[in-house]
Amino acid sequence: MRRDLQGYLYLALAMITVGSTVIASRIIAGGTPPFTATALRFAVAFPFFLLVTRWTRTRLPRLGWHDWLILVIQAGAGSVGYTALLISGLKYTTAVDAGVIIGTLPIVAAVLSIMVLGERPDRSITAAIALSAIGVLAVAFSPDAGGGSLLGNSLILGAVICESLFILLNKRLRTPIPALMQSTLMTGIGFLVAAVSAVFEAGAWGVVSIPSLTAVVYYALVPTVGGFVLWYAGSERVSGVEASLFTAVAPVSAVLMAFVVLGEALSVYQMLGVACVLIAVASQALSRRKQAGLVPASIGEDN
Repeated sequence: MRRDLQGYLYLALAMITVGSTVIASRIIAGGTPPFTATALRFAVAFPFFLLVTRWTRTRLPRLGWHDWLILVIQAGAGSVGYTALLISGLKYTTAVDAGVIIGTLPIVAAVLSIMVLGERPDRSITAAIALSAIGVLAVAFSPDAGGGSLLGNSLILGAVICESLFILLNKRLRTPIPALMQSTLMTGIGFLVAAVSAVFEAGAWGVVSIPSLTAVVYYALVPTVGGFVLWYAGSERVSGVEASLFTAVAPVSAVLMAFVVLGEALSVYQMLGVACVLIAVASQALSRRKQAGLVPASIGEDN
């Protein structure tokens, strides 16, 4: 198989695993408290990341206090905040709605870059932001959303904002950190942060169920570790612009799995939302091509 076709396959599989986190989180939400589930996710994933870093001989560069502070904030927001809010939101909304909203991650990250870093958007980015907003509004306020709620959708959007903060903070690191090592640090620090928060959920531990625990283990091993490996195997074989286009696979896979696996209804408004988000992600990727050309792909942290 051609090298680029291999890359496309790996990237598609990686984004399918990301989409499956919505299904896993929906199952987790019905049987495990959010911070407890988050701590368990990282507890399971961390040893595997350590093994991979040892196998690849990836080393941690010397970091100053500034970078360590950034890493702790990243772990709290992008790792713990994202997972806990996603699980919490799926108690109140459908996996279909969540899948559409999570697909807006590249656009929300662009909005934060404009607001916080003062970056100036071109017309294509502005159009992408508008389309993405239409997509989210379509699922948030649709009259036949099939069980979704404004509270649940708001929590999912909060999860997306947390992950976008991770991307934004990554630009503030003074010392470059290998992606594998950064993901290892995120799981380790994330476990400590989530474990402290999980202590306050002790009264809800009695409702933990076997299906939810199984979903936590799946989340840790397949999307977190497996998704990371697949993404980087793919990104080594294609350009950055090509890789960014595959992020659109995540919301589509989440919506389809919610429909097939969970049996959730799929409304016209939700299909409209998916379409708007897909067009927005594609237009943003094309804008990146004009601004930076074809460059190696990279991601800061897995979902």
